[in-house]
Amino acid sequence: MEAQVTGRAHRMLALNTLAFTVCFACWMLNGVLVTFLAGNQVFDWGPVEIGWLLGIPVLTGSLFRLPVGLLTDRFGGRPVFGILLLLCSIPMFFLSKATSFAGFALCSFGFGLTGTGFAVGIAFTSVWYPKKWQGTALGIFGAGNAGAALTTMLAPTILKNLTNNGENIDHWRTLPVIYSGVLLLMGIVFLLFTRNKKPESNNKTLREMMHPLKSARVWRFGLYYFLVFGCFVAFSQWLVPYFTNVYYLPLVTAGLFATAFSLPSGLIRAAGGWLSDRIGGRKVMYWVLGSSILICFLLIVPKMEIRSPGSGINARADGQVMEVTDSHIMVGKNEYVLQKKTGRLDHAESETLIFPSKDVWQESLVATGDKVKRKQLIAKGHTVIFFQANIWVFVVLVFLIGSIWGIGKAAVYRLIPDYFPNEVGVVGGMVGVIGGLGGFFCPIIFGYLLEGTGLWTSCWMFMFFLSAICLLWMYNVVRRLDAKTNNK
Repeated sequence: MEAQVTGRAHRMLALNTLAFTVCFACWMLNGVLVTFLAGNQVFDWGPVEIGWLLGIPVLTGSLFRLPVGLLTDRFGGRPVFGILLLLCSIPMFFLSKATSFAGFALCSFGFGLTGTGFAVGIAFTSVWYPKKWQGTALGIFGAGNAGAALTTMLAPTILKNLTNNGENIDHWRTLPVIYSGVLLLMGIVFLLFTRNKKPESNNKTLREMMHPLKSARVWRFGLYYFLVFGCFVAFSQWLVPYFTNVYYLPLVTAGLFATAFSLPSGLIRAAGGWLSDRIGGRKVMYWVLGSSILICFLLIVPKMEIRSPGSGINARADGQVMEVTDSHIMVGKNEYVLQKKTGRLDHAESETLIFPSKDVWQESLVATGDKVKRKQLIAKGHTVIFFQANIWVFVVLVFLIGSIWGIGKAAVYRLIPDYFPNEVGVVGGMVGVIGGLGGFFCPIIFGYLLEGTGLWTSCWMFMFFLSAICLLWMYNVVRRLDAKTNNK
């Protein structure tokens, strides 16, 4: 770490952030491109093939973060990041030549290495700033997550223009060439305009470099990052089918609403780093995890319509039914007033309802001339409760949780230099691996939960329990540390 902030440090940060933004945009390319190709029947891919093509880049970029982080600690960020960008441009270019699932998968495996750019950038940014600036600098760097939103917003339009709105469908192949060119250009710029710098203890053996991974703290940080980053990556893709299935939105509109989740989450990360520097990463994580629990709890309630027996009417005395109408029942001289159906839920789907609404009415069970006994049920009750799960409320909550997770991403990586100042690359790489795996496994978990429960909100149930586990683990560890401190 440096003793003070310099202009060179800011320049390195700017180039790191720009390179990471490019990497993240490329890393998420298949989410748009594969969906476009499958939707236009360019390739005969089923759900299984599509799932693998979406997951392969995420898995590659996650698994290789640790070795890339080790290389950064050993050789410095300039050669590692520069070479990474240049190398990834090659499989990205050959993606434009793919004619089969195997070819597409192989190229996806190659350019998926762009996901490791995070491990390089974290370590290379950290060595340029003093401890009190770590959170702010790493938060600004992490704003490169917004590259996912850039691909979501721009790639569909580029594809539409390249293919002339689908008339020249084979021109989709130009998109990977464009992305390859951007990677190549970014790699050249990075090598030309950055200066290399290594951690102070960069001469350690591989065994010494891996030693911090024995610490439970690394795995705890990894679990936090599984939530705030891995689930961010997962929901960046999962929210599109969520909006189309739950709210019946067109694909384009669903994509825009999904951007409301991913774009702020990336941009606000810088603010999370600044806040972590001011009040500490631990306090920020307390706030992040607590807020995540609360918002996920609010999102658990599904869009639903519940029908249940309501309050009925029992005869007060024996007698004969003299008259039955929509409004009352006459039994002897006793009149029983029926509660009418209001119809307030007949157009509930088209109205804006924030809170649950209900309709209650009663229906006669007897006819004129029937004889009834005291306490006999002569009219049954109906209750219908409707919860719209209003889309605008949902979008606001999704925006909030995306932003909160964005702050949490910065807070997690603010904690790493405090405990592992000379192993940011390897620890950051391992934490990144665990977080990245969340982006691969969570959609699979969401799919099984949806299939098992039939509820789209089951994904938020999983988020609720995961957030609670993270908070409880953190609370117990901090309590033990405080107890040790007080006993000294």
